[in-house]
Amino acid sequence: MRLTILGGGGFRLPLVYGALLGDHAEGRITHVTLHDLDPGRPAAIARVLADQAAGVPDAPKVTVTTNLDEALRGADFVFSAIRVGGLEGRSADERIALAEGVLGQETVGAGGIAYGLRTVPVAVDIARRVARLAPDAWVINFTNPAGLVTEAMARHLGDRVIGICDSPVGLGRRVARILGADPDTAWIDYVGLNHLGWLRGLRVEGRDELPRLLADAELLGSFEEGRLFGPDWLRALGAIPNEYLHYYYFNREAVRAYREAQQTRGAFLRDQQARFYEEMKRPDAPALATWDRTRAEREATYMAHNREAAGAGERDEDDLESGGYEKVALALMRAIAHNQRTTLILNVRNRTTLSVLDAEAVIEVPCFVDANGAHPVSVAPLPLHATGLVTSVKAVERFVLEASESGSRTTAVKAFALHPLIDSVTVARRLLDDYTSAHPALAYLK
Repeated sequence: MRLTILGGGGFRLPLVYGALLGDHAEGRITHVTLHDLDPGRPAAIARVLADQAAGVPDAPKVTVTTNLDEALRGADFVFSAIRVGGLEGRSADERIALAEGVLGQETVGAGGIAYGLRTVPVAVDIARRVARLAPDAWVINFTNPAGLVTEAMARHLGDRVIGICDSPVGLGRRVARILGADPDTAWIDYVGLNHLGWLRGLRVEGRDELPRLLADAELLGSFEEGRLFGPDWLRALGAIPNEYLHYYYFNREAVRAYREAQQTRGAFLRDQQARFYEEMKRPDAPALATWDRTRAEREATYMAHNREAAGAGERDEDDLESGGYEKVALALMRAIAHNQRTTLILNVRNRTTLSVLDAEAVIEVPCFVDANGAHPVSVAPLPLHATGLVTSVKAVERFVLEASESGSRTTAVKAFALHPLIDSVTVARRLLDDYTSAHPALAYLK
């Protein structure tokens, strides 16, 4: 089988290839095509992959191209991990928002809206090309904002595009570990939108173990989300929120921490990765070791500003393990290609899962996966406070989609102004003016 990776010069790509190297099943991925607009970046990553493949006789063959149509033809799976505007664009998103006193994180608030407005048109073009050149391919979307981009692509690919994120998987694994349960067999009751969801239960042999965790302050304070949100707030909610909800529940503290920091997260990653790719220009640079060292620093500093705002301290070694989006991607491809039925938390069209949203809305929930794709599992309704957040943010996503299609500045202003973390129409207008000035990709908004 052939896998095409869009954004093939992306820093995290070796995680995906490493997962493929461990797959020796019949019908595995045998050819990986890296597509990127910048030929230097995938060339650097290809060196890392070559180091990973050393001594592996059946390692998937890797090719690199800058021609999108060539990359798509013959693909069985297309993995989308593009970043429109690069890390320089993300850094600008954060800086512009913070100057107005609002959050500029890449998927949440003003930054997420700006990122979505310049990404959706590109994602839609990709979806149309896949439909034309590789109609039988399955698209696995990791491009942020993942839920929004998946919904945009689903309008052209239907259920053949599925969004993945390692955040809810990582949360589920941490909670299972704290409770002494096997995360691979426990049932994780999780529901929401991408980067806006709640773990409401963790069932082992039919018994919900989450109440035991919520009743134990010491256990609650022993893992990432417990330290981030605090035991008292988790008990009040009766659930464990996705880490990104810290931006909503503790918005003032998060914005203050970001404004006081020497660098935003995007600026840190921009500078860090620039050093990595520059170092990789040296023919004698140890590719895999250089990448691994850079990755370790990246993981250790993840959500550092939020932990600072919460007084949560440094990340524990146990919390450095992500949900493993590469493992989710591999499990998803296996299930579809070989009908190896499994359950994964994914971004898919709602159908009738959440009654407060229409059938086409992309949500993030547990899904049964088989050769016919991902099928969302029926879940209990959200409580009113969570419903309010989910419907508000979904409305904002819909305005982003509408503005991307129509080019309407008025609609784009509505997307900013109606987001729960932006408290002024005047600020929303200034944000759009500043973002369109900073990003040539937003020139289509008139």
